Amino acid sequence: MNTLNIVKTDQPDCQQVWQSLRKKLSLEGELLDNPQRLEQVRAIIDKVRRNGDAAVSELTAQYDKVNLTPEQFRIPTDTLRQAHEKLPDDILLPLRQAIDNVRRYQQAIMLQAPPALVENNVKLQVRYRPLQRVGVCVPGASAPLVSTVIMTVVPAQVAGVEEIAVVSSPRTDCDNSIHPAVLGLCYELNVTDVYRVSGAQAVAALALGTDNIKKVDKIVGPGSWWGQLAKREVFGLVDIDSFAGPSEVLIIADDSAQPAWIAADMLSQAEHAPGSALLITTSEKLAQDVADQLDSQLQQLDRSDQTRKCVQEYCLIIVTRDMNEATDLANEFAAEHLQIQCRNCDTVAEQITNAGAIFLGPYTPVATGDYFAGPSHTLPTGGSARFFSVLNVNDFLKQTSIIGYDRNSLRDSAEAIEKIAHTEGLDAHARSVRIRLQ
Repeated sequence: MNTLNIVKTDQPDCQQVWQSLRKKLSLEGELLDNPQRLEQVRAIIDKVRRNGDAAVSELTAQYDKVNLTPEQFRIPTDTLRQAHEKLPDDILLPLRQAIDNVRRYQQAIMLQAPPALVENNVKLQVRYRPLQRVGVCVPGASAPLVSTVIMTVVPAQVAGVEEIAVVSSPRTDCDNSIHPAVLGLCYELNVTDVYRVSGAQAVAALALGTDNIKKVDKIVGPGSWWGQLAKREVFGLVDIDSFAGPSEVLIIADDSAQPAWIAADMLSQAEHAPGSALLITTSEKLAQDVADQLDSQLQQLDRSDQTRKCVQEYCLIIVTRDMNEATDLANEFAAEHLQIQCRNCDTVAEQITNAGAIFLGPYTPVATGDYFAGPSHTLPTGGSARFFSVLNVNDFLKQTSIIGYDRNSLRDSAEAIEKIAHTEGLDAHARSVRIRLQ
């Protein structure tokens, strides 16, 4: 019996299996069904609001098992420089290539203000300006996610953000510091405002400000449920990128796809543990071949036991009647990563309305986007691709409207403005127009 479950859309229990998996991956459970954890997050934020750095120290000792004084939160610039000097060339070179790819892509998609619209002596413009200070959350407790540094910091820098603060977990195996690869990469990117704090307390400190951690305008980056819930709670005090859950991939494939490649793609998400991988295919043979390949490849993984559990709980193959049914399911799921491995990838992609990022063809695994291609890998999860988008340079820009009337253009519009104001019962609004024309 295969580890990976296979269902067909014409089976009576298919809809039940499908909805059960969607519910497990939905953000609804974390937002609405776990009030105890939400109250704990709120208590953490309130503690940081009331006690500042002292609370951050106490909570870091409690959750990260690392004792730090407030003066030790920030990593010294010399430590960043030393970590950078120790980065081997065979690591630094690909990191620089990835940085260059991301920078060029973000520069290409950056919004530029169009010419002013001038009609009847009314001047209308839009102006874009970068945020002043941004906080970046970089997961680091189990693995040093250097890719997250690139995919969040570089778009902000392209936008023109002057101050970037990075927070990441202190690790007992790194002398209570952040992993040296993360530190070295921060120095490579000229980011020297780096703090060894994490979780809800780090988010609270960034949003509220403390004596040692300056307040930011926006917080971005992935992390644990604690950090994500904290971001949601402080939204409004600061901006955030999105509310994100476990990583996920949905693969649409026909009988032209390579089973071994698809199995490898699914395992690359499942090894996040938790991480979800779904294959939707029109081919029963491909479905079985992928399931067999996945079992074979599982045995070769270092983290095979926990990955196997993740496959059993969060992964699935669905065999559909046709490609239209496959794309309908994909749009309903609204995946973070959507891979298309079909003969006519572009045609299938045109039918997709909900996805964080689309990966076209058999030679475009998710890893290309995770590490190297150019678009950020900070993507919406848990079905939120229906309304959230990939993080990009334009998320670090503020848009300001500029409106200019002269006496004649105000006179031409005055009657309409006054009537709308009177309709709302706001006579002073109407008077502010009329007084200028008397």
